[in-house]
Amino acid sequence: MAKQGTLYLTLLVATFAVSWAAILIKLTGAEPLPTAFYRMAIASLFLLFPALPKLRWSLKTLTSHEKLLLLFSGLALGFHFASWVTSLFYTTISNSVLIVATQPVFVLVMEVIFFKQAIRARAVIGMIIAVLGIAVISQGDFSLGREYIIGDILALMGAIFAAIYLIIGRKLRTKLDNISYIFPVYAIAAIVLLIMSIYNGENLTDYSPNTWLIFLLLALVPTVVGHSLYNWLLKYVPAHKVAMTILGEPIGATLLAIPFFGQIPGKWTIIGGLMILSGIFIVLKRRNKERLLAK
Repeated sequence: MAKQGTLYLTLLVATFAVSWAAILIKLTGAEPLPTAFYRMAIASLFLLFPALPKLRWSLKTLTSHEKLLLLFSGLALGFHFASWVTSLFYTTISNSVLIVATQPVFVLVMEVIFFKQAIRARAVIGMIIAVLGIAVISQGDFSLGREYIIGDILALMGAIFAAIYLIIGRKLRTKLDNISYIFPVYAIAAIVLLIMSIYNGENLTDYSPNTWLIFLLLALVPTVVGHSLYNWLLKYVPAHKVAMTILGEPIGATLLAIPFFGQIPGKWTIIGGLMILSGIFIVLKRRNKERLLAK
């Protein structure tokens, strides 16, 4: 059993790692879809060899219906990254990461609609607060121009697609271990993003060495390292404590955006952001017996 100090230091490192995602995406200098593609493709390559020994056997345990769900999970993850990464090129990093962090709210909504799960009044209050927080941020963006509103909508779409990915994952993870689930899903997402990039006529090869390096860091730091640490921590730290660190990512990304891009959050972002984080916190408090699936 790992020492408590080591566990919480690891939790801090994992949160710090995933906070770099939005920063690295903006630093690539590449278009959104190719950036998302290379993030998933390179991460898939790193997971390929650890996944291979058990992948074939694991997939054989799935029914035809469950294999179809696996495909839909990859599609949802691909659309999540397509919409969220693109949002970063329209609105500010703080607005994008705060809005996309509302995915637990949409997970809860989908559980109620599709699985008829009971919902507590406290969770409803949290959802309302988070949604009002999105409205506050978007209201502030109206004065900044149409592009900012498009960015907010894309980030919201990213949250919804992430929720679909998580809902499907909860079902499939009862039969698949973590790497046997995330490797095919990451690979499918990469294929989806590649098709979208080709369809849009995006540049996929003509990049500087610096851009290729950032692609690599984007796949390694927030994706392979950050989320791998989260999943390792689930063995030792209660799931609700790991889940609460979701709130650390938008805070970390917002703070990092200040020195890197000079993006200082405005008053509407601060007010709306606090509402979103408070609402998510209330929603996540009800999930202290559930298992977190990292995106």
